[in-house]
Amino acid sequence: MSTTAPKENAILKTSYGDLTLAFWPEVAPKHVENFKKLAREGFYNGTAFHRIIKGFMIQGGCPNTKKGAKGMPGTGDPGYKVKAEFNKKPHVRGVLSAARSSHPDSAGCQFFICHGDAKFLDGQYTAFGELIAGDDVLERIATVPTTGSERSTPVDRIEVTSVEIVAA
Repeated sequence: MSTTAPKENAILKTSYGDLTLAFWPEVAPKHVENFKKLAREGFYNGTAFHRIIKGFMIQGGCPNTKKGAKGMPGTGDPGYKVKAEFNKKPHVRGVLSAARSSHPDSAGCQFFICHGDAKFLDGQYTAFGELIAGDDVLERIATVPTTGSERSTPVDRIEVTSVEIVAA
């Protein structure tokens, strides 16, 4: 009898279409469980992709991006941190990884999906899943015009309306 948990995916429903993500619990179990827990609690509902760098990644999951929220987008967390789970998975297009500050153990709720290869992040950020459907949506989001000092703030609001955890 297997004690392995059933495989689950996440469906991120966005204002630009759906992104389906498969998890890698074998390399980052704490990050996978944290993402699924937050998704089931509705934490991500109403957040937005706040940082987009074409050819690099799209970043979301910050509670400060909810309508009416206080605080700078990109600085919010769930009230706790998740210890890094660096692994051998390469940061290539479609990889789901944990966003964090300069401290390795500072991830909480924010995540990014690689739009291009970002191998310079390998072994320094926790990769914990991959895009398995919705590459066209990733492309649409990643190519939205941006503004701001880093030229990474999308001019349009790209909302995550919900995140559903489903059987794989």
